[in-house]
Amino acid sequence: MDSSILIYTAVAISLVSVLVALVRFVKGPEKVDRVVAIDVISIIGITMILLLATLFKREIYIDVAIVYALLGFIGIIVISRFLKRGL
Repeated sequence: MDSSILIYTAVAISLVSVLVALVRFVKGPEKVDRVVAIDVISIIGITMILLLATLFKREIYIDVAIVYALLGFIGIIVISRFLKRGL
């Protein structure tokens, strides 16, 4: 089995997951639900970057995914602290 088929399947599943997370972001009754939805979308974005790195055999995308993960983590912490008690 060609590995690109598996990668394309994973990308399709990731896109569906982004749509589900977007629904939670729009409908989320609480602010926390929206923050979790943004975190999920960020993680899925990291996954998609890594899938593209595998598909195109570009190792630089892995570095981009690591930086994106760190920035996403810091962003979620800042938003969580803001929601908890303000800046």
